[in-house]
Amino acid sequence: MAFGQDAANSLWKRAGGGGHDKGPTDADFRNVDVQHYLGYLWVAFVAVFFVYQVIFHLVRYIRTIACLSNENQRYFAVPHHGYAWFKKTFLDAPLFRTRHHREFKMSTAINVGTLPSRLQTFLLVGYFATNVGFCFWRIDYSMTFSQVASELISRSGIMAVINMIPLFLLAGRNNPFIRLTGISFDTMNLIHRWFGRIVVLEALAHTIAWMTNKVHTKGWAAVQGSFTGSEFIISGLVATSAFTFLLFQSPSVVRHAFYETFLHFHILGAMFSIGGLMVHLKGREQILMVWGVVAVWAFERAFRFFRLVIRNVGNGGTKAEVEVLPGDALRVNIRMARPWNFRPGQHAYLYMPSIGLWTSHPFSLAWSEEEQDLNITSMSADEKGLPMNRQDILEKHKTSMSFIIRRRTGFTEKLYKKADLSAAGRFTTTAYMEGPYGGEDLTSYGTVMLWAAGIGITHQVPHVRDIVAAYANGTTATRRLTLVWIIQSPEHLEWIRTWMTQILSMPRRREILKILLFVTRPRSTKEIHSPSSSVQMFPGKPNVQALIDQEMQEGIGAACVSVCGTGGLADDLRRAVRNREREWNVDFREESFSW
Repeated sequence: MAFGQDAANSLWKRAGGGGHDKGPTDADFRNVDVQHYLGYLWVAFVAVFFVYQVIFHLVRYIRTIACLSNENQRYFAVPHHGYAWFKKTFLDAPLFRTRHHREFKMSTAINVGTLPSRLQTFLLVGYFATNVGFCFWRIDYSMTFSQVASELISRSGIMAVINMIPLFLLAGRNNPFIRLTGISFDTMNLIHRWFGRIVVLEALAHTIAWMTNKVHTKGWAAVQGSFTGSEFIISGLVATSAFTFLLFQSPSVVRHAFYETFLHFHILGAMFSIGGLMVHLKGREQILMVWGVVAVWAFERAFRFFRLVIRNVGNGGTKAEVEVLPGDALRVNIRMARPWNFRPGQHAYLYMPSIGLWTSHPFSLAWSEEEQDLNITSMSADEKGLPMNRQDILEKHKTSMSFIIRRRTGFTEKLYKKADLSAAGRFTTTAYMEGPYGGEDLTSYGTVMLWAAGIGITHQVPHVRDIVAAYANGTTATRRLTLVWIIQSPEHLEWIRTWMTQILSMPRRREILKILLFVTRPRSTKEIHSPSSSVQMFPGKPNVQALIDQEMQEGIGAACVSVCGTGGLADDLRRAVRNREREWNVDFREESFSW
């Protein structure tokens, strides 16, 4: 009996009890139920996507093994009717007609943002509606106005606090659910923004319900007295004000126009909201959830710092050589302090204290290779000068990473100007690399078609090298690889000329690789010439649907169409692929990074 009473009291406190001494009420137990139901919903969401990922990887593994010595791969070329319908209708579908990744712009400088996909919208609207429903669920509206308001105050406050846990978790670069569910960081960013809006609206509902009840029962004078004389109320007001500031400070227009300013004020606003909540909930069990939020944030930051130190400190540190390229671009070669395992499709965050202080910026990794460390002065060696022990062998190699960065505004503008004003258009500086993040394996597909526009080629070049090498080694299902690159001027070919020369000299690449170059703004027709049948150059823009249809007719086995480029190109490809998903077993991959 005593144990049951203790359990009831514990539930009561977790539900927000403590403001009265009459023990837990039915409303308190309903609040606990809401917390549990939200938790179950999150677990179910993660479990569904985890199972999907397991099935996806299992199918990909079986397909790879089955196709290593199978040149036809006809079985895998036929789409599954139900899954094809799901991809066309939900997974790959834009919200309305065709627009998804193409940005809405009020001018060249004002970016309003993009539309979520149909599946993203369905999940976000569903979760938003669930939160609205839970805020009003099982409240007895036959009670007095004050009693109804009290229940709404408690419910909305608890909902806001518990939603802060996934809000902060999804904001981190080292979010474990990215790997667990296979959901991209870009989509996690979208979910984070909408969770933030839900938290703000619930905090506002909590505050407005309290003010309304206070005015109804005691008048405005009591509200003013609470604002000046109650630490509990003042701290709650600070938290709600900080949340509201974050809501108005975070729209796409502000983020894109003043990103670094936005980021610093965003962190500052989050700190004020957490600080206000910790004072507001002092002595109540909900503060454990706030401590959980703090723990999530602190662990993620500590892990990032740990990775920075491990990757970049020691062995002379990490150095960056920045070189100006034609077409307002830069090549940044990073010589890592320690070796780094590289996979196609990865990106990393680049810190350059001499340019951007403590700020970091994400870029796609375009190339990686092992190089000899010529600066080693201490090495055990025999009479031939060869390293004798394992430590010396490990120290003799360093990983070289390369980015191609297009000149934009902010950090990239400062970086370009410094390189342009330096001797020979290049300079060397201390850098730090955080990562790697992401990564994608396309070797289970019989047909791979890679699309890139402009600087988007940095995402696709590693895939080309990886698949061509795997084909020569007999470790890939891919039998047909097509790279389509859309550029404005032939001078942009200089961005990757050295790397493509290496790829074109790889064994057996003529058997698998075809490159199509489209130059949209050639200065003359003399600039357009095709070096060979496997490397062809054309003026103007490509006919996206025609090239997709040609690939479908000539393709082998299951197919993947990947794109990294402008929003318009991504949307055109999405439409062309969706038009054929009922006839062709094709997956669509879009590399994007929204912020």
